Amino acid sequence: MNNLNIYQLRRNQLAELIFAKTGGGVAVISTAPELTRNRDSEFPYRHDSDFYYLTGFEEPGATLVMKILGNGKNFQLESHLFCRPKDSEREIWDGIRLGPEAAPEALGIEYAHSNQELDQTLGNLLADEDAVYIRLAESAEADRRLRHWMKQVRGQARSGINPPSELHDVEALIHEMRLFKDVHEIDIMRRAAAISARAHVRAMQVCMPGMREYQIEAELLHEFRNSGAQSVAYNSIVAGGANSCILHYRAGSTELRSGELCLIDAGCELDGYASDITRTFPVNGKFTGPQRALYDITLAAQEAAIAMTKPGNTFMQPHEAALKVLTQGLLDEKLLKLSDLGSLDNAIETAAYRRFYMHRTSHWLGMDVHDVGSYREATQDSSTVEKPWRILKNGMVITVEPGLYVRPADDVDEKFWNIGIRIEDDAVVNDSGCELISRGVPVNADEIEALMKNA
Repeated sequence: MNNLNIYQLRRNQLAELIFAKTGGGVAVISTAPELTRNRDSEFPYRHDSDFYYLTGFEEPGATLVMKILGNGKNFQLESHLFCRPKDSEREIWDGIRLGPEAAPEALGIEYAHSNQELDQTLGNLLADEDAVYIRLAESAEADRRLRHWMKQVRGQARSGINPPSELHDVEALIHEMRLFKDVHEIDIMRRAAAISARAHVRAMQVCMPGMREYQIEAELLHEFRNSGAQSVAYNSIVAGGANSCILHYRAGSTELRSGELCLIDAGCELDGYASDITRTFPVNGKFTGPQRALYDITLAAQEAAIAMTKPGNTFMQPHEAALKVLTQGLLDEKLLKLSDLGSLDNAIETAAYRRFYMHRTSHWLGMDVHDVGSYREATQDSSTVEKPWRILKNGMVITVEPGLYVRPADDVDEKFWNIGIRIEDDAVVNDSGCELISRGVPVNADEIEALMKNA
């Protein structure tokens, strides 16, 4: 299967879902806009994930319009791409454009048009269609454009032409599709994880007391780009000492000191797909006793969560397994007092652990680092009863990332102060349970120390 067929199959799958839901309709999905960083400088452009998932097209200023024509038990799909026209002057400055003339053959699209024709053409495509599928409440500008298109169709009422009478959320359908990764996607994610793992190894090998957080970040970025990744999947976290207890800390200028830990949460984006790895290691290459105690608890929690990451279990079961190990470890190290809480179950039920562990153990991973897809099962029950957690199935990809974060406090033993630990790997759910695609970087404390010593 070539890449072109992949995008055509995805469009056909979405069309089939729309046909089953409303017997046909028109779906409109635009890519992300370009964003100005300051004055006349733009942020590096990154396409919209949903749009790219259906087209494989990375240029800005594009919109995909899918017209699904129902015919009894079957449907016919017309895909229209509106993209930037060729412009020799702008291409000198900004790069070569594909253009609508070349787009059909290059992208497997039935029809391609200049994006300058979008507003005048959409009215015709929406005419006499019952349903339109869009991103509901996406932005004021998107709402304005939809009103404009609908007004165009209403203007033809005397000719017997009617506008769509139903609005549906196209994201709900696309995101359910994206939740399940195919072989092509998993292959890219494996390669992205391998690049990120090498970057983490590089960071461990070069780290030494006296370096700054931003210098470690530079090593990560070098490995990402040198290995062919187009970007970071998210802003890299490089946190030394007390900064490791700040969950979304950005790599700054803090000096990395001997006797402290360095927490790195960083991953590259490769061909539109994210990786997400966290490792925590001693700046001087040797864990202290308190650091090692909490590290081993966190690793044991991750192993318990990984064991529960398999088809048939719910999304929450890995978290519950990690939580049990973490909370027991907090009790063992007297960070939580059994005399106050009475039992492990009560410590969990009362969420006493939350001052040391305040986030969930997993999230979906894919084109976005916090990827799309519902964490709850879809049910027909419209009551206020909470829907059950999602059942894990083959092709889903999640992170497994327990952590412990101990800030200074009067009731906390000083030997644990400012120890922040998180361990994160990427797991593909499969028949055997799950495949950890990010273990190209050591996770065992002894192996981390050996790697840093040999560097």
